[in-house]
Amino acid sequence: MAILLAGLSALMYGAGDFCGGLGARRSSILAVLAFSQLTGLVVATLTALAMRQQAPGAADLAWGAVAGVCGAAGLGALYTAIATTPVAVASPVAAVTGAVIPVLIGIGLGERPDTLAWTGIALALPAIVLLTWGPAGRAADGGARRAALLGSVAGVGFGLFFFAVSRTSHQSGLWPLVAARVMTITVVGVFALVTRRPLVPSPGGLPAIVLSGALDMGANIAFLLASRIGMLSVVSVVTSLYPGPTVLLAWLVFRERMSVARVVGLALAVTGVALISV
Repeated sequence: MAILLAGLSALMYGAGDFCGGLGARRSSILAVLAFSQLTGLVVATLTALAMRQQAPGAADLAWGAVAGVCGAAGLGALYTAIATTPVAVASPVAAVTGAVIPVLIGIGLGERPDTLAWTGIALALPAIVLLTWGPAGRAADGGARRAALLGSVAGVGFGLFFFAVSRTSHQSGLWPLVAARVMTITVVGVFALVTRRPLVPSPGGLPAIVLSGALDMGANIAFLLASRIGMLSVVSVVTSLYPGPTVLLAWLVFRERMSVARVVGLALAVTGVALISV
């Protein structure tokens, strides 16, 4: 069940990133962040209330707040990279870094995946790179180093988000995700206030932004549940295969060419997840 939830999380993260990219074509990055996270806050709060989950403890809310700060840093770095640098450089760096950090933390906390799971992880990590590899990644220019740096920052933020969320207790339900969204919105709002940047999205881009926020929160919920019943070192790698759905949606909607590297990446991803699930 943990692998199934992690796979569902990857699907929703990938679709959410695709929708967020559509929204960012018409609105500023801060506006996309603010409204997508606000949508996620509404989804998480309504779901927690509907499930009649008990009030969380201070420690769970604190872990949620830490996750919110890390997530805001990761999203800000990734969206900046998408807007100003080669995406094919930043995206794989962020995905791999975001997968490796929870694996190392999980092992440090005593998790011991079996041989098949290690083999699946070994296949999944290069799959993440291949799924987002493109011409811009091969033709590294002056912006490649900046893309790699921003991608690394984004990956660290995502990896620490995964870890912080996984440390919340089962009894806390979804309330840590509510705390995370409140913190993310606060960080984005303060940054916009200090830099005097508007947070109003264009009307044409709002539907994609709202859908992005709903999918992102759905992915967070699926990951939270997966991390509570499975090993962080395994669940985080499966979740980090989220570039796959993004690539497929780009192929279906925009008819982007599927390179050999991406086809190989998809094959490695499917094989890796199958081995991990066994």
